[in-house]
Amino acid sequence: MNPVFRHYLRQSDTNTFRDSPLENTVQLTRLSRLLMVFGTSIAIFGLMMVTVDPQVQYSVDEVMSEPERFEQENIFVRGIVLPGSMDYDDLVFTLKGSTEELIVDFNESPIPDGFDEGRTIAVRGVLKSELSPDGSRIWVIESFEIQTGCPSKYEA
Repeated sequence: MNPVFRHYLRQSDTNTFRDSPLENTVQLTRLSRLLMVFGTSIAIFGLMMVTVDPQVQYSVDEVMSEPERFEQENIFVRGIVLPGSMDYDDLVFTLKGSTEELIVDFNESPIPDGFDEGRTIAVRGVLKSELSPDGSRIWVIESFEIQTGCPSKYEA
């Protein structure tokens, strides 16, 4: 090889440690940086999975079979919005199961697109017991999230 060409080739080489004992050190540094990025990514993914709190979705009938069990708890309930039950003055509607019904107070939650009477929805909120005007006990979910979607999405 021409000595002049070899001189220009060496000048254009970006590896300043070529043919030097430091080249192995730089390679180890690259490997350790890659391992550190990979390890950090795995750790962040693990933390994300630990902090996700999966919540069981119940039907209205399951909740109303033992409502005291869920009282003052955050629950996730699915059911059908009972046609004719929507009250925009008091911001409540009735969520119907196969045999049971539950009042949903949506003062703290926006109504999503696709919400309509007769549709299957899912509600997240706190289950509370209240007294009705006639003195009987009624159960109300104070919702903080309402989800709409395909009914098959909510079927177990």
